[in-house]
Amino acid sequence: MLKFDETTYTRIIDSLHDGLYFVAVDRTITYWNKAAERITGYAAEEVVGRSCADNILCHVDREGCTLCLGRCPLADTIEDCVEREAEVFLHHKRGQRIPVLVRVCPLRDAQGKVIGGIEMFTDLTSIEANNQRIKELERLALLDGLTQLANRVYLEREINARLHEYDRFALPFGILFMDLDHFKRFNDSYGHDVGDTVLQAVAQTLMANSRPFDLYGRWGGEEFVGVIRTVTAADLEQLAERMRLLVQQNFLVHGSEKLQVTMSVGGTSVCPGDTLESIIKRADKLLYTSKQGGRNRVTLG
Repeated sequence: MLKFDETTYTRIIDSLHDGLYFVAVDRTITYWNKAAERITGYAAEEVVGRSCADNILCHVDREGCTLCLGRCPLADTIEDCVEREAEVFLHHKRGQRIPVLVRVCPLRDAQGKVIGGIEMFTDLTSIEANNQRIKELERLALLDGLTQLANRVYLEREINARLHEYDRFALPFGILFMDLDHFKRFNDSYGHDVGDTVLQAVAQTLMANSRPFDLYGRWGGEEFVGVIRTVTAADLEQLAERMRLLVQQNFLVHGSEKLQVTMSVGGTSVCPGDTLESIIKRADKLLYTSKQGGRNRVTLG
């Protein structure tokens, strides 16, 4: 069995990433590690020998209740010997509040008598920031940057999920493939900034008028796709016509002009044996039929 001297133990404790401190039974702080200094801003010489009850760290809970002056987890653990864990907010020396996860346990002597307590605390600031960054990266990976609709990756994932659902439970769904008419000509005439504003307006129209369980996204360029759940062919046509009309009725004031665009739509319902490629290809061909038929119309099949 390895045996360490006091200096080695101190070095090990000071190398911990988490803050750690010991208190006596009366909650006088007897040890304060390097991570505790880093997380709180208080050097060991500023706190060792003082009592937690001096409210040095000013722990508060999520309701804003002060813990250090009353029944804090550490004091309770010293009294009943029950280990505890809690999320609290400590006061940093510079004034800000730091969210920390505290874990407390009783400190015993060789005979098992409680002679104080140990508290370890983890700074949750970086953890929360990392979680937020991960969520943001996930969001960016699945959303179109311009329109904030689902992007192609997200749409393909959704369609595959609906195909799997259809294969298992025979739940129907439909696809709407939508394309703005003569949009290149529009961009050439008014510029890409105006074109981007129009794309955003169309996206907002689709999103604002969709059912909560349907998904609309940007397939690319001026193309949009709707994944319409639990829908009959008649309902799919009605939804497609409504979206087409709503886009047609949109307008953007540009100088003295009122700019409008129209949208052609191809719609199809899932069929046995469909794959992502087959259902998209079918909807795309129906969209092409709408374009060939004069644009600003819906073709289903």
